[in-house]
Amino acid sequence: MTMNLADSVLAVNDDLPIRTAQPVHSGKVRSVYWLTAEDSARLIRERDYPVLPDAPLAVMVISDRLSAFDCIWHAEGGVNGVPGKGAALNAIASHWFSQFRNQGLADAHILDIPHPFVWIVQKARPVKIEAICRQYITGSMWRAYQQGEREFCGIQLPDGLQKDQRLPELLITPSTKGILRGIPGVPEADDVNISRQQIADNAEAFGFRSPDHIALYEQLLTEGFATISEELQSIDQIFVDTKFEFGYVTDRNGQEKLIYMDEVGTPDSSRIWDGPAYREGRIVEQSKEAFRQFLLGHFSDPDILLNKSRMNERLALACDTALPLQAIMDVSDTYIGMAEKITGQHVYRPENPKAEIIAVLRDHYHLID
Repeated sequence: MTMNLADSVLAVNDDLPIRTAQPVHSGKVRSVYWLTAEDSARLIRERDYPVLPDAPLAVMVISDRLSAFDCIWHAEGGVNGVPGKGAALNAIASHWFSQFRNQGLADAHILDIPHPFVWIVQKARPVKIEAICRQYITGSMWRAYQQGEREFCGIQLPDGLQKDQRLPELLITPSTKGILRGIPGVPEADDVNISRQQIADNAEAFGFRSPDHIALYEQLLTEGFATISEELQSIDQIFVDTKFEFGYVTDRNGQEKLIYMDEVGTPDSSRIWDGPAYREGRIVEQSKEAFRQFLLGHFSDPDILLNKSRMNERLALACDTALPLQAIMDVSDTYIGMAEKITGQHVYRPENPKAEIIAVLRDHYHLID
């Protein structure tokens, strides 16, 4: 069983023989293959994508890798990821992007879904902000609040809040995406908290085309969050917080527009709590947070996972530790369970995802020789 399980996990996703115009960009979970100008133009023509005829396209392939505390984790039996995770994440994000489009909020970067692990996307010019929306006080915000902090990203919180309590209003607590240089008051480091005022004073440096797009970005955040929150409420789940990312694309009419990108509303980029448990005073995580908590309890010195100055030790720990298979399967159950509840559809788990992806991109998209 374990051998089949190991085969069904797509752990390495940056080695597919796709024709590309530049080196493959591989992140923690997804790999991006930038197509040649010829292949981009051909697909736009053949499949009538709503973009300019010469728009650059990419194939984005998700993996089943499991990242937490900036490390990649594996389990016993050579299981180097979470069975079903990639397909579940893609299904959830695609669902929310579709909902946003149907409600007239904004488009996303996805043009086509050739396979449950694959998106064809258009190149976007990213806004250099990770926008975190918070409806409850928990996690790092609660830890800082407990230690006396009351101001977060320029927002003042009242005294007397309790752990895991619903906040008086939805908070937008943005941080930098990548290292930004020369912005007054913003340290030159990745993932630094910033205020709305800093964004307004430096709109162009953060990638906004005009200052009035800051209000549009906030509208897309709040209305996007409300859309997800209401739908999760209908299946008695609580949308606690999430991360949004945005970028600009040019449509087939030459109009530049702000769109949603990366992923949204998934158990990887959000906290989701079980409603019935919350009403009983318990927190049951329906997201990656449950795995983070497992890791903190699994190791005798959890400071390695929390202390950024011990990163080398942490990376060695993740590399040398084969976690119990059950820990990985619990994550699988959570992700697949949430995907099936949200989309109302079965999550497809291929026996050999890499072979399937190659066949689809070769036979139907002619991107592999």
